[in-house]
Amino acid sequence: MKHLFTNNIEQILKQNFGKYSEKIFEKSLLIQYLNEKTRSANQGSKARGSFANLYAIYVIVEDYIVNGYNKYGDYSAYEGALFSNLFSRQRELPFGSKLQNHALNNRMNSEFQKYFPNSEYIPILRNLETNRYWFNENLLKIIIGKKIFNIAETVIAIIDEYIHTKQDAFLRFVKSCEELQKIGTQTPRKVEKFIVELLAPNVDARLFEIVSYSILKYYYHDQQIYWGFEINKLNKENLTLYKTGRTNANDGGIDFVMKPLGRFFQVTETLDFKKYFLDIDKIQKYPISFIIKSEDSVENILQKIKETASKSYSVKAIIDKYMACIEEIINIPKLIYRFEQTVKIGYLNKILDEIILQSKVEFNYEEEED
Repeated sequence: MKHLFTNNIEQILKQNFGKYSEKIFEKSLLIQYLNEKTRSANQGSKARGSFANLYAIYVIVEDYIVNGYNKYGDYSAYEGALFSNLFSRQRELPFGSKLQNHALNNRMNSEFQKYFPNSEYIPILRNLETNRYWFNENLLKIIIGKKIFNIAETVIAIIDEYIHTKQDAFLRFVKSCEELQKIGTQTPRKVEKFIVELLAPNVDARLFEIVSYSILKYYYHDQQIYWGFEINKLNKENLTLYKTGRTNANDGGIDFVMKPLGRFFQVTETLDFKKYFLDIDKIQKYPISFIIKSEDSVENILQKIKETASKSYSVKAIIDKYMACIEEIINIPKLIYRFEQTVKIGYLNKILDEIILQSKVEFNYEEEED
């Protein structure tokens, strides 16, 4: 299926293979897969990016090229790329700093097979004992007549072009924010509308997380708690929300942490109960609040989680234990309400400033200060 970025793919193929470019597009399942995965490239910063599976391909094919197998040598005799090297490399790539190992291990293969159920080839090959990886060379070599074309460098070029296009989109987004920042006091309604539009189900997951954090940070900002170890020596402290950032530390998947209450917040866009229960298990069933990119009511969300869990767990006590760990569900309507309440207090421009700051950090436009 053609979309705007298909033109970029066709142009790269034409530059590399000339008159054979159309035939290579038709015969290469891998190029067709890249075409499907780059659909969001020209839909702006708000469209969800597809990086995990693309980067799984990228780092293994890159290793294939670095070792010269696209030009010469017997790839079948190669000892394979180490998982640790591939994992580190994908996190070095733009937008890849928080990627996990799922795409490398199984998710990319599963999705490829979903798109091409009749394909005899699995893209990523791995040895579980040695933790070594290969890319299926059958998908990198396209036979047309008596000619064999290796598309490894083309695959890298297509993904590089997709990254560049998405970076441009996010750069334009940051610049739009900065323009609003300059005129925010004169046109507050315009700023409000802009931020509310970022709280939509189809918004890029990273942007949604950034905007959610920025809103909740200032929603809780003026709320105070009294605590202490002695009744006559209580401390008064404002609630402070911290974003765990884009570090690679094993933080149990927690996105935000609140001090001094010690509340945990996790941002998600799925209603699959397995994701919720896994997050709860990671922190040993410590209470956790979920910020969900959904317009469904809180009641419906909880009901859906419970109903799907009931199909897998036959013991009601187990389900009830997990459900009791969900401290709060914050959906899109609740986020918008809290945003409106925070705007009334006078934090509109502070929220916009925070969105800009976090966006620059997340998308490598500005490094965090020491």
